[in-house]
Amino acid sequence: MNPPGGRRLEAAGPRTRRAHRPREQDRDVQLSKALSYALRHGALKLGLPLGADGFVPLRALLQLPQFHHFSAEDVQRVVNTNEKQRFTLQPGDSSTGLLIRANQGHSLQVPELELIPLESPQALPAVLVHGTFWKHWPSILLKGLSCQGRTHIHLASGLPGDSGIISGMRPNCEVAVVINGALALAALTLLTDGIPFFRSTNGVILTPGNAEGVLLPKYFKEALQLHPIRKPLSLFGDEETECQRGPKHSPRGRGMVQQ
Repeated sequence: MNPPGGRRLEAAGPRTRRAHRPREQDRDVQLSKALSYALRHGALKLGLPLGADGFVPLRALLQLPQFHHFSAEDVQRVVNTNEKQRFTLQPGDSSTGLLIRANQGHSLQVPELELIPLESPQALPAVLVHGTFWKHWPSILLKGLSCQGRTHIHLASGLPGDSGIISGMRPNCEVAVVINGALALAALTLLTDGIPFFRSTNGVILTPGNAEGVLLPKYFKEALQLHPIRKPLSLFGDEETECQRGPKHSPRGRGMVQQ
């Protein structure tokens, strides 16, 4: 006969074992977010030696209080398993040891970040898309896309669910803005707005926009509602009632998407 409480102990065992993996995943998410802030935005404020190429010594990073509970092996695992390939690790010299960098998404100036210029329409992906949320769509439609404090506007080379798309747009985006990259490049050639494009090492398409850090609405090719069903949106501002209804589908949507 089982001792008193035996059933409760027996039932608790599997739940404890099942809970172990989610806790580990939550810990990896916590580490990934801490890495994103430190490497994209906070390196100088945190006193990290940031190279012109965006790399910082991993051992210097791990000495910060917010990383005391993480090891180099934890960082390696997060870098290897991150679906969006946000980070790169590479060997350094004897004075620095292993180096780590965010591949894109910086608000810090990183003049030698490894970016591939896309200088012709043929070099651009067939589709260039920026993802956002309903609450920002009226402003975007009126004023265009903004860098929002970062060095670049982020674009994906396809829509959520498309084959081979790993980064550039959050999967919960509600509105997709399709960009006419060829028209924007033509402006660069004509020395008008001057809209260059680049590809990051993890496949995100980046543009600094014009001199004000904006990609104007005249470069919008089309727009799509993504949820709850996909359908075209007007680029002429007559979707006001739909925009008002949109946030009801996702009240937690926040900010213009920058991956």
